Amino acid sequence: MTEKPSAQNPSDKILFETIGRIAIVLINRPESRNAVDGETAHLLFDTFRNFDRNDELDIAILAGAGGSFCAGADLKTFAEGGDINPIMEGGVNSLAPMGPTRMQLSKPVIAAIEGYAVAGGMELALWCDMRVMAQDARFGIFCRRFGVPLIDMGTIRLPRLIGQSRASDLILTGREVKSDEAFDIGLANRISKPGEALEDAMKLADEICQHPQNCMRGDRRSMLEQYSLEDEQAIKNENRLGLASMHSGETIKGARRFSAGEGRHGEFGKGDE
Repeated sequence: MTEKPSAQNPSDKILFETIGRIAIVLINRPESRNAVDGETAHLLFDTFRNFDRNDELDIAILAGAGGSFCAGADLKTFAEGGDINPIMEGGVNSLAPMGPTRMQLSKPVIAAIEGYAVAGGMELALWCDMRVMAQDARFGIFCRRFGVPLIDMGTIRLPRLIGQSRASDLILTGREVKSDEAFDIGLANRISKPGEALEDAMKLADEICQHPQNCMRGDRRSMLEQYSLEDEQAIKNENRLGLASMHSGETIKGARRFSAGEGRHGEFGKGDE
Protein backbone atom coordinates (compact mmCIF):
# COMPACT_ATOMS: atom_id res chain seq x y z
CA MET A 1 0.00 0.00 0.00
CA THR A 2 1.47 3.34 -1.03
CA GLU A 3 -0.98 5.86 0.37
CA LYS A 4 0.13 7.89 3.37
CA PRO A 5 -1.88 7.52 6.58
CA SER A 6 -4.24 10.30 7.56
CA ALA A 7 -4.27 10.81 11.33
CA GLN A 8 -7.45 12.00 13.08
CA ASN A 9 -6.88 11.38 16.78
CA PRO A 10 -10.02 11.82 18.93
CA SER A 11 -7.96 11.53 22.14
CA ASP A 12 -4.56 10.45 23.38
CA LYS A 13 -6.26 7.29 24.66
CA ILE A 14 -7.52 6.32 21.20
CA LEU A 15 -5.46 6.96 18.07
CA PHE A 16 -7.19 6.91 14.71
CA GLU A 17 -5.69 7.01 11.24
CA THR A 18 -6.70 6.03 7.74
CA ILE A 19 -4.72 4.48 4.91
CA GLY A 20 -6.77 4.50 1.74
CA ARG A 21 -10.12 2.95 2.65
CA ILE A 22 -8.78 1.26 5.79
CA ALA A 23 -9.19 2.72 9.29
CA ILE A 24 -6.77 1.86 12.09
CA VAL A 25 -8.07 2.25 15.64
CA LEU A 26 -5.36 2.02 18.29
CA ILE A 27 -5.98 1.75 22.03
CA ASN A 28 -3.20 3.92 23.44
CA ARG A 29 -2.83 3.12 27.12
CA PRO A 30 0.36 1.02 27.09
CA GLU A 31 1.11 1.81 30.73
CA SER A 32 -1.90 -0.37 31.65
CA ARG A 33 -1.55 -2.86 28.77
CA ASN A 34 -4.34 -0.91 27.08
CA ALA A 35 -6.91 -1.63 29.77
CA VAL A 36 -10.13 0.23 29.01
CA ASP A 37 -11.46 2.81 31.48
CA GLY A 38 -14.73 4.70 31.19
CA GLU A 39 -13.44 7.44 28.91
CA THR A 40 -11.75 4.94 26.62
CA ALA A 41 -14.93 2.88 26.36
CA HIS A 42 -16.89 5.94 25.24
CA LEU A 43 -14.16 6.92 22.78
CA LEU A 44 -14.06 3.45 21.23
CA PHE A 45 -17.84 3.49 20.83
CA ASP A 46 -17.83 6.92 19.18
CA THR A 47 -14.85 6.09 16.96
CA PHE A 48 -16.44 2.95 15.53
CA ARG A 49 -19.81 4.66 15.11
CA ASN A 50 -18.11 7.37 13.06
CA PHE A 51 -16.18 4.76 11.07
CA ASP A 52 -19.39 2.94 10.18
CA ARG A 53 -20.99 6.18 8.96
CA ASN A 54 -17.99 7.18 6.82
CA ASP A 55 -18.62 6.19 3.20
CA GLU A 56 -14.94 6.65 2.37
CA LEU A 57 -13.90 3.73 4.62
CA ASP A 58 -14.53 0.03 3.99
CA ILE A 59 -12.86 -1.81 6.86
CA ALA A 60 -11.27 -1.11 10.24
CA ILE A 61 -8.43 -2.67 12.21
CA LEU A 62 -8.43 -2.63 16.02
CA ALA A 63 -5.04 -2.89 17.73
CA GLY A 64 -3.24 -1.85 20.89
CA ALA A 65 -0.15 0.28 21.44
CA GLY A 66 3.06 -0.85 23.10
CA GLY A 67 2.98 -4.54 22.26
CA SER A 68 -0.30 -5.54 23.90
CA PHE A 69 -3.83 -5.69 22.50
CA CYS A 70 -5.98 -5.10 25.59
CA ALA A 71 -5.93 -6.34 29.20
CA GLY A 72 -9.68 -5.80 29.66
CA ALA A 73 -11.44 -3.30 31.86
CA ASP A 74 -9.24 -1.08 34.02
CA LEU A 75 -9.78 -2.83 37.35
CA LYS A 76 -7.28 -0.60 39.14
CA THR A 77 -9.32 2.46 38.26
CA PHE A 78 -12.51 0.58 39.20
CA ALA A 79 -11.07 -0.43 42.60
CA GLU A 80 -10.06 3.16 43.31
CA GLY A 81 -13.52 4.49 42.43
CA GLY A 82 -12.27 6.36 39.39
CA ASP A 83 -13.57 6.63 35.85
CA ILE A 84 -15.39 3.30 35.75
CA ASN A 85 -16.70 1.59 32.65
CA PRO A 86 -20.33 2.19 31.56
CA ILE A 87 -22.18 -0.73 33.17
CA MET A 88 -25.82 -0.54 32.15
CA GLU A 89 -28.63 -2.53 30.61
CA GLY A 90 -28.88 -2.21 26.88
CA GLY A 91 -29.61 -4.06 23.68
CA VAL A 92 -28.07 -4.06 20.23
CA ASN A 93 -25.98 -0.97 19.44
CA SER A 94 -26.04 0.30 23.01
CA LEU A 95 -22.89 1.39 24.82
CA ALA A 96 -21.18 -1.57 26.52
CA PRO A 97 -18.63 -1.71 29.35
CA MET A 98 -15.77 -2.09 26.85
CA GLY A 99 -17.40 0.39 24.46
CA PRO A 100 -18.42 -1.01 21.05
CA THR A 101 -19.00 -4.71 21.79
CA ARG A 102 -22.81 -4.53 21.35
CA MET A 103 -22.55 -2.60 18.10
CA GLN A 104 -23.60 -4.26 14.85
CA LEU A 105 -21.56 -2.47 12.23
CA SER A 106 -22.31 -2.62 8.52
CA LYS A 107 -18.61 -3.06 7.75
CA PRO A 108 -16.01 -5.54 9.03
CA VAL A 109 -13.37 -5.06 11.71
CA ILE A 110 -10.14 -7.05 12.06
CA ALA A 111 -8.33 -7.43 15.39
CA ALA A 112 -4.52 -7.24 15.21
CA ILE A 113 -3.39 -8.97 18.39
CA GLU A 114 0.02 -8.67 20.00
CA GLY A 115 0.73 -9.51 23.62
CA TYR A 116 -2.36 -10.08 25.73
CA ALA A 117 -6.01 -10.05 24.66
CA VAL A 118 -7.57 -11.09 27.94
CA ALA A 119 -10.80 -10.65 29.91
CA GLY A 120 -12.72 -7.76 28.32
CA GLY A 121 -9.86 -7.43 25.82
CA MET A 122 -10.67 -10.91 24.60
CA GLU A 123 -14.32 -9.86 24.32
CA LEU A 124 -13.22 -6.93 22.14
CA ALA A 125 -11.33 -9.37 19.92
CA LEU A 126 -14.38 -11.66 19.74
CA TRP A 127 -16.47 -8.68 18.60
CA CYS A 128 -14.21 -8.29 15.56
CA ASP A 129 -14.97 -10.25 12.40
CA MET A 130 -11.49 -11.76 12.16
CA ARG A 131 -8.45 -12.03 14.42
CA VAL A 132 -4.82 -11.84 13.27
CA MET A 133 -2.73 -13.09 16.21
CA ALA A 134 1.03 -12.92 16.78
CA GLN A 135 2.74 -16.22 17.59
CA ASP A 136 3.61 -15.08 21.11
CA ALA A 137 0.25 -13.45 21.86
CA ARG A 138 -2.19 -14.82 24.43
CA PHE A 139 -5.95 -15.08 24.90
CA GLY A 140 -7.58 -15.81 28.22
CA ILE A 141 -10.59 -15.04 30.37
CA PHE A 142 -8.30 -13.96 33.18
CA CYS A 143 -11.15 -12.06 34.86
CA ARG A 144 -12.37 -15.47 36.06
CA ARG A 145 -9.80 -15.21 38.84
CA PHE A 146 -11.20 -11.95 40.18
CA GLY A 147 -14.96 -12.43 40.07
CA VAL A 148 -15.42 -10.12 37.09
CA PRO A 149 -18.15 -11.38 34.72
CA LEU A 150 -18.22 -11.44 30.95
CA ILE A 151 -20.75 -8.74 30.04
CA ASP A 152 -19.46 -7.70 26.62
CA MET A 153 -21.11 -10.64 24.83
CA GLY A 154 -18.25 -13.02 25.58
CA THR A 155 -20.61 -15.75 26.77
CA ILE A 156 -22.55 -15.36 23.51
CA ARG A 157 -19.83 -14.96 20.89
CA LEU A 158 -17.27 -17.44 22.21
CA PRO A 159 -19.50 -20.56 21.95
CA ARG A 160 -20.73 -19.38 18.54
CA LEU A 161 -17.14 -19.15 17.33
CA ILE A 162 -15.60 -22.30 18.80
CA GLY A 163 -18.51 -24.40 20.11
CA GLN A 164 -19.93 -24.76 23.60
CA SER A 165 -17.59 -27.53 24.77
CA ARG A 166 -14.41 -25.57 24.04
CA ALA A 167 -16.00 -22.33 25.23
CA SER A 168 -16.92 -24.00 28.54
CA ASP A 169 -13.28 -24.96 29.02
CA LEU A 170 -12.11 -21.38 28.57
CA ILE A 171 -14.97 -19.69 30.46
CA LEU A 172 -14.89 -22.01 33.49
CA THR A 173 -11.12 -22.20 33.91
CA GLY A 174 -9.94 -18.78 32.73
CA ARG A 175 -6.77 -20.43 31.48
CA GLU A 176 -4.29 -18.99 29.02
CA VAL A 177 -4.69 -19.81 25.31
CA LYS A 178 -1.59 -19.65 23.13
CA SER A 179 -1.65 -18.88 19.43
CA ASP A 180 -1.30 -22.44 18.15
CA GLU A 181 -4.33 -23.62 20.11
CA ALA A 182 -6.25 -20.45 19.24
CA PHE A 183 -5.76 -21.17 15.55
CA ASP A 184 -6.63 -24.86 15.89
CA ILE A 185 -9.98 -24.14 17.59
CA GLY A 186 -10.95 -21.27 15.27
CA LEU A 187 -10.36 -18.44 17.72
CA ALA A 188 -7.58 -16.95 15.57
CA ASN A 189 -7.92 -16.67 11.78
CA ARG A 190 -4.29 -15.88 10.95
CA ILE A 191 -1.00 -16.31 12.86
CA SER A 192 1.76 -13.74 12.40
CA LYS A 193 5.38 -13.45 13.43
CA PRO A 194 5.81 -11.46 16.67
CA GLY A 195 5.43 -7.76 16.00
CA GLU A 196 3.81 -8.26 12.59
CA ALA A 197 0.12 -8.72 13.46
CA LEU A 198 -0.82 -5.19 12.41
CA GLU A 199 1.12 -5.45 9.16
CA ASP A 200 -0.57 -8.76 8.30
CA ALA A 201 -3.96 -7.37 9.31
CA MET A 202 -3.37 -4.49 6.89
CA LYS A 203 -2.65 -6.96 4.07
CA LEU A 204 -5.83 -8.87 4.91
CA ALA A 205 -7.87 -5.67 5.07
CA ASP A 206 -6.49 -4.55 1.70
CA GLU A 207 -7.50 -7.89 0.20
CA ILE A 208 -11.04 -7.55 1.53
CA CYS A 209 -11.25 -3.97 0.23
CA GLN A 210 -10.72 -5.27 -3.31
CA HIS A 211 -14.03 -7.15 -3.33
CA PRO A 212 -17.34 -5.56 -4.41
CA GLN A 213 -18.43 -4.06 -1.11
CA ASN A 214 -22.25 -4.16 -1.37
CA CYS A 215 -22.24 -7.90 -1.98
CA MET A 216 -19.64 -8.64 0.70
CA ARG A 217 -21.48 -6.56 3.31
CA GLY A 218 -24.83 -8.14 2.40
CA ASP A 219 -23.48 -11.67 2.84
CA ARG A 220 -21.80 -10.66 6.10
CA ARG A 221 -25.05 -9.16 7.38
CA SER A 222 -27.03 -12.28 6.47
CA MET A 223 -24.48 -14.43 8.31
CA LEU A 224 -24.75 -12.32 11.47
CA GLU A 225 -28.52 -11.88 11.45
CA GLN A 226 -29.35 -15.56 10.95
CA TYR A 227 -28.56 -16.34 14.61
CA SER A 228 -31.76 -14.65 15.77
CA LEU A 229 -33.98 -15.97 12.96
CA GLU A 230 -35.88 -19.15 12.30
CA ASP A 231 -34.82 -21.02 9.14
CA GLU A 232 -37.64 -19.65 7.00
CA GLN A 233 -36.94 -16.09 8.09
CA ALA A 234 -33.21 -16.56 7.57
CA ILE A 235 -33.79 -17.80 4.02
CA LYS A 236 -36.00 -14.81 3.22
CA ASN A 237 -33.44 -12.45 4.74
CA GLU A 238 -30.59 -14.00 2.74
CA ASN A 239 -32.67 -13.70 -0.44
CA ARG A 240 -33.58 -10.07 0.30
CA LEU A 241 -29.98 -9.05 0.90
CA GLY A 242 -28.79 -11.05 -2.12
CA LEU A 243 -31.29 -9.34 -4.39
CA ALA A 244 -30.19 -5.96 -3.06
CA SER A 245 -26.61 -6.83 -4.03
CA MET A 246 -27.70 -7.87 -7.51
CA HIS A 247 -29.74 -4.70 -7.99
CA SER A 248 -26.75 -2.57 -6.94
CA GLY A 249 -25.09 -3.37 -10.26
CA GLU A 250 -22.13 -5.21 -8.75
CA THR A 251 -23.31 -8.64 -9.93
CA ILE A 252 -23.66 -7.70 -13.59
CA LYS A 253 -20.25 -6.01 -13.51
CA GLY A 254 -18.76 -9.15 -11.99
CA ALA A 255 -20.47 -11.36 -14.56
CA ARG A 256 -18.98 -9.26 -17.35
CA ARG A 257 -15.50 -9.54 -15.85
CA PHE A 258 -15.96 -13.30 -15.58
CA SER A 259 -17.10 -13.51 -19.21
CA ALA A 260 -14.04 -11.51 -20.23
CA GLY A 261 -11.80 -14.17 -18.71
CA GLU A 262 -11.08 -12.97 -15.19
CA GLY A 263 -10.66 -15.80 -12.72
CA ARG A 264 -8.94 -18.21 -15.03
CA HIS A 265 -6.04 -20.01 -13.35
CA GLY A 266 -6.91 -18.24 -10.09
CA GLU A 267 -6.10 -14.76 -11.40
CA PHE A 268 -8.43 -12.00 -10.22
CA GLY A 269 -8.51 -8.25 -10.67
CA LYS A 270 -9.93 -5.62 -8.36
CA GLY A 271 -13.64 -5.99 -7.63
CA ASP A 272 -14.49 -2.37 -8.32
CA GLU A 273 -13.02 -2.26 -11.82
